[in-house]
Amino acid sequence: MEHKISTKKINDLAQRLYPICRSITGNGVRDTLKIINEHIDLKIHEVPSGTKVLDWEIPLEWNIRDAYIMDASGNRVVDFKKHNLHILNYSEPIHQKMNLADLKENLHTLPDYPDLIPYKTSYYNRTWGFCLSENQFKGLQDGWYDVVIDSDLSKGSLTYAEFFIPGKYNAEILFSTHICHPSLANDNLSGIIVQTFLGQLLNKQDSLNYSYRLLFIPGTIGAITWLAKNDSAINNIKHGLVISGVGDTGNFTYKKSRRENTIIDKTVEYVLSSNYENFTIENFSPYGYDERQYCSPGYNLPMGRLSRTPYGTYYQYHTSADNLSFISSSSLQETINIILEIVNILENNACYLNENPKGEPQLGRRGIYGAMGGYGGRKELEMAILWILNQSDGNHDLLSVAQKSNISFRVIMKATEILLKQGLIKLANK
Repeated sequence: MEHKISTKKINDLAQRLYPICRSITGNGVRDTLKIINEHIDLKIHEVPSGTKVLDWEIPLEWNIRDAYIMDASGNRVVDFKKHNLHILNYSEPIHQKMNLADLKENLHTLPDYPDLIPYKTSYYNRTWGFCLSENQFKGLQDGWYDVVIDSDLSKGSLTYAEFFIPGKYNAEILFSTHICHPSLANDNLSGIIVQTFLGQLLNKQDSLNYSYRLLFIPGTIGAITWLAKNDSAINNIKHGLVISGVGDTGNFTYKKSRRENTIIDKTVEYVLSSNYENFTIENFSPYGYDERQYCSPGYNLPMGRLSRTPYGTYYQYHTSADNLSFISSSSLQETINIILEIVNILENNACYLNENPKGEPQLGRRGIYGAMGGYGGRKELEMAILWILNQSDGNHDLLSVAQKSNISFRVIMKATEILLKQGLIKLANK
């Protein structure tokens, strides 16, 4: 299940989405979802401010039109319209003349990286501020400045979207990515792009066993909102992945689910080990992205997180250096292919029962060896058949057979098809 998305399509989507000033609420989120909706048919939800969601409450909606610091000569020395990281995300409005000494209290920089603008937020504390490079900060002269933030915090709603693909069964695979960050390419424009094209490709499949639900949500509050409003869907979720930070050129990192021994955990580790020498498997911890919401003890969903270089370990993280040059279309395409390989195993993984469990059945007279004719890896296929016959006791799934035998899942599937056709195995009732 590998499909190529053109480099042009990936880059075009990245170019359109990158400049948008997203936050946990507001028109930036809506503008983002409107563009995604051109690729997949989203169902968009609006949850009013003040709505109780578990132990949280939907905050006021934030929108911003302009923000700047202007010196006495009329120069915008800090300008939101030049880079949307210049504003402390969720800043309340202000229009005031201030001297530099007072203004400094609301300025944020990164002294260790003097050329970079930091990304800062203040979602739940009413304040305002600007972010700028340390070099910009040092260039500010004593004097008076016009400080303008043309924003509003008012009753509105939190916006999120889902794309649902019905399968043969009600059992679901859930993919989730956060859409609340402004111009940060890896965190998490990369997740938005990967999940958009993943949905497009899955929707083109002729037949899917699982149903698929793809969530595009603001971080933390979005996951909590979806969980609070979808109790009836929780039990259908059999596997899941949070997708974030998947556009850089680093090795893959997978963080296990809270259970740490689920099928999704085993599948991702198997796929990564089958394709790469270097990758990282992390145990679960209650810190990170939205996996910590899905894996909270009241839900304990079988959901891990797929990333590349872990968040907070690269200097570009949450700075203006996390721009479009930091991610690549080849990394995004590779991530899509890896997830499709994971999906392929989940779709085909099952337990079987040997219909002739006492001794090995005679394969020659059933024409099974003939069925291998023309297959390049005939010896490997023969071994796969023997492994499946031996392990088909209703307790061993195909993934475990592939792992035990050190035979690729692709060959294990081919052998399974042959044995099913000959009536030597049947699907176990599990």
